[in-house]
Amino acid sequence: MENSLVKNQNEQSKTVMLFILAMSLSGLENLVAEILPELKVGPLEIGISSFIFIPIVLCILFDNFWVALAAPIGEIVFADLLLGEFGGLGEFEEVIILTMGLFLAGKMVKDIKDRKQLMWAALIGFGFQEFAGTLIDIGKVWVGVEALEAVPGLPESIVIIEGVDFLIEFIVTGIIFGLIPTLYFIPKFYGKIEPLLGIKPRVFDNSKSAIPPALIFGAVISAILGTVISFMAEMGITIIEWEGEFLDKFGDNFIWVPIAVAALVVVSIFIFGRNKSAVSKEI
Repeated sequence: MENSLVKNQNEQSKTVMLFILAMSLSGLENLVAEILPELKVGPLEIGISSFIFIPIVLCILFDNFWVALAAPIGEIVFADLLLGEFGGLGEFEEVIILTMGLFLAGKMVKDIKDRKQLMWAALIGFGFQEFAGTLIDIGKVWVGVEALEAVPGLPESIVIIEGVDFLIEFIVTGIIFGLIPTLYFIPKFYGKIEPLLGIKPRVFDNSKSAIPPALIFGAVISAILGTVISFMAEMGITIIEWEGEFLDKFGDNFIWVPIAVAALVVVSIFIFGRNKSAVSKEI
């Protein structure tokens, strides 16, 4: 009974450690992406929205729901709150949809050596959120345009613009900074990063089994829920909104404060994990 309790506490401790690590790494990659310049071509912006391969790699290596949830939470904490911004209810659209996409990515990989599985996991990990977000944006604009009885043809042009934007985002963020790094880093990191955290590597069953229907159902529900929340926010229904506007008060260099905090948390987690692993071996 005592051994079972100790084991439970150890598992909870590792889950919390993984959550904080994934949260700080996701916040860090979003902040770094934010300071990189964007190329504007008319109404379109070509840039890196995030280094999405980081949360995708973590979700595949650890296959943990809390790791998937940590990615959007990390963006809110480090890239929004610490910069003096919180968008209220609308923030939770991305939390729900991105979490589901990343969780799907982790569940899809059954064989670490199967590059096809890794490829689909990386594409769906990013594509689910991006595609759902694009449809939601089109829906919001379409409903607004219909209500205003706007110029004929305007809804169609919005669909084209959103479609082109989705394609650019999918190529730049989803493939160049998602798929390609994922295929490279998964074999490099598997079995090497886990011991640094005092965690055993994930055991893959090397099966070709399909995604469980319950998971597909969950993905559909999360997309519907994200849509409802987004429309509620658009209608002005919201929770706490906060704008500290730290960048306006302290200048653009203030962004280095959350970057430093996130990096410090990442280093601290690895030190803590390694020390805990060393103590466990001694015992």
